[in-house]
Amino acid sequence: MSAPRSAETQPLFDCSDPDARLRGLTAAARAVRAGELVVLPTDTVYGIGCDAFSGTSVRSLLAAKRRGPDMPVGVLVGSWTTIDGLVTNVPQSARALIEAFWPGEVSLVLEHAPSLAWDLGSTRGTVMLRMPLHPVALELLREVGPMAVSSANTSGNPPASTVTEAITQLAGSAAVYLDGGPSGDPVASTIVDLTGTRPRLLREGGVSGDQVAEVVGQEIDRV
Repeated sequence: MSAPRSAETQPLFDCSDPDARLRGLTAAARAVRAGELVVLPTDTVYGIGCDAFSGTSVRSLLAAKRRGPDMPVGVLVGSWTTIDGLVTNVPQSARALIEAFWPGEVSLVLEHAPSLAWDLGSTRGTVMLRMPLHPVALELLREVGPMAVSSANTSGNPPASTVTEAITQLAGSAAVYLDGGPSGDPVASTIVDLTGTRPRLLREGGVSGDQVAEVVGQEIDRV
């Protein structure tokens, strides 16, 4: 892995400009494939991400955030169908939530396929998956495949809602920064655990627990 860059020398691409967006996505894809970290806009807050299948890259991501494997990293995907190759089983409740809310603010916790060689932290055989509703994020994900992504901030600090905040907090840990403009008021995704006999709401975010229960057609447990 290359040494961290200073905040002043970060490759920063304004994705509101079509030419800069194309160059930025090309640079970001190259960086992900090289095992480096990338900051990207999502529909919730800015994220810092890497190749989901590179344990070394995920460890670098956790180090950049100054947190340990006890807080595992979720995975973003670029299409509905990607999920079938990542998990052991896709229950009907998961498919219903995907159809209702993806791309969008719902993260699903499922048992990951045992054949996958990845290390996302202390996940206990599960993976948290989401498809973000942001064109820049989706373009990158469709180019490089699933990415391990966490909020672009250091542990204990507020999530970055602008690329400038991400650069300031991460102190040059990422190789490429994609500027998609302000994310607006930070809204966390709703996390639903589907590994048990009944859906369990781990966190209520942009989608309410009542909306989740209505879509899956059953009562849900709430933490």
